[in-house]
Amino acid sequence: MNRRHFIRTSGIAVTAACIPFSGFSFDTPQESQVMGLPGGVSAIIGGKETRLQSKDRLSWENGALKVKLSKTETSVAVEVQAPGVAIEEIRISWQVPSGGETVIMNDHWERTYADCAWESRTAETVLPWYYLEADHNKTYGCGVKTGSATFCSWRVNASGIQLVLDTRNGGNGTELGKRKLKAAEIVTIVSRDGETPFQTLKRFVRRMCDNPRLPKEPVYGINDWYYLYGDNSTEKILELTSFIAPLTEGLANRPFSVIDDGWFKTSPAGPEKKYTWAEDLNAPNSKFPDMKKLAADIKTAGMRPGLWTRPLAAPQSTPSNLRLPSISGKLRRFEDMPVLDPSIPENITKIKGYFKTYKDWGYEMIKFDFTSYDLFGRWGSTMVKEGAMTIPGWNMNDRSRTNAEIVLDLYKAIREASGNMYIISCNTFSHLCAGLFEVNRIGDDTSGEEWDRTRQYGVNTLAFRGVHHDVFYAADADCVGITSKIPWEKTKKWLELVAYSGTPLFVSPQPEAIGEEQKQVLREAFKAAASPMPLGEPLDWMDNKMPNRWKLNGKLRSFNWE
Repeated sequence: MNRRHFIRTSGIAVTAACIPFSGFSFDTPQESQVMGLPGGVSAIIGGKETRLQSKDRLSWENGALKVKLSKTETSVAVEVQAPGVAIEEIRISWQVPSGGETVIMNDHWERTYADCAWESRTAETVLPWYYLEADHNKTYGCGVKTGSATFCSWRVNASGIQLVLDTRNGGNGTELGKRKLKAAEIVTIVSRDGETPFQTLKRFVRRMCDNPRLPKEPVYGINDWYYLYGDNSTEKILELTSFIAPLTEGLANRPFSVIDDGWFKTSPAGPEKKYTWAEDLNAPNSKFPDMKKLAADIKTAGMRPGLWTRPLAAPQSTPSNLRLPSISGKLRRFEDMPVLDPSIPENITKIKGYFKTYKDWGYEMIKFDFTSYDLFGRWGSTMVKEGAMTIPGWNMNDRSRTNAEIVLDLYKAIREASGNMYIISCNTFSHLCAGLFEVNRIGDDTSGEEWDRTRQYGVNTLAFRGVHHDVFYAADADCVGITSKIPWEKTKKWLELVAYSGTPLFVSPQPEAIGEEQKQVLREAFKAAASPMPLGEPLDWMDNKMPNRWKLNGKLRSFNWE
């Protein structure tokens, strides 16, 4: 394969040097595209950069270390061989000079943190999974397909772009041995004539995900977290379910009642209540004497039962050889919060057992949480800020697989054990959830106590990640907390935005905060959320991180979030 065949054009000869953007692609009637050939490839081994050499800019080598690029119908596949070394990163660079002022839109490895935006390019900015770049005329995008075997991110500067493939295991390099790692598949896009950046992004996310797993009907319902915050019980769950269910009367698509954190036996050595640590995720505590009966009672009350869990939380009795290492300081994983090492088959069997138990109890939706934080000791915002998933100096038991491969194997095991239960993934890696779980929490927590947190995290998340909805998964921008601590006139705006956005609607309603007005608004919101609806479009998102103007179900709406 030579350079002439590698670059596909639409009737014109184009080279990377004449493209005035950092990302570029060439659409054909068949909707396939490829990237130009890279100008350099290097690897990080032992913290040091090693440059690879190439004669054709397709196969790059340095001794036994090899990186090969090959064109597929819709992507550029990257394959890595690194026998005898512990490989930490592969860096692929394209020299594409800037042609003028543009703005770039970022994404996150896991959830968003009120920080997605269209902003000027900087060399230091880490752009996980994909990014868009636009001026007044065109929009370009570079990304990787979902389900990749590495954690991928982009760097953009005045002279070009760089794709970083994180091949680490824990914070150290992965020992691939003799096997070939299919590290990632690169995809690109360019806007069509008259297409807005939002429309281009909608096409681009479809290009990144080949096989989504979506719910059969829109998902909506209630979750107790944002007014009980773990202080729940069988009685409170049934009271809430029975209180809200009549507001959904007549809707054939029935809502879920999700029991959040607070139901299982906790560790006596664990931290305070708000971050309860599980001692046994197969066993309820004294406030929940019969989980199977509770699931049946929720169904009788008119809702579908759901349950929250934290599958990597390990009992205090877990032997040290089955735990991830405890490293205090910058990595927040401690002795009183032991974490199961998911690279060990015995632990995967244990985790699968949890989900089989929940299925046997009769739950129809499971929300699993914290796999990102528990594995790597960092929130996604810190990962992006530091440009790394975790700190160096530790690894998992099985060093032959990359972090991304181990996470994917964990997620696939959860999927297998869950059968036909719906899964909501939370604090998980977006690109690795796609195709496996029906619903994904796309942003960090909103709040039932702080309006500013809901305003920032919720609105920003829906504006910039809502486009994943019904493409990667059903995109959950998080709950609407209706409580006495936040004025109703503010909460109502967030409720209306989510309900008419076409994305999942979950409400945390404090019964004392629900009067006749709230009931009527909730009836209308649930009715809207129960039926398919076009995705809400943020209209001023290129100028505003928390857009005020939206197109919702074909109508223009304006919100004042201040």
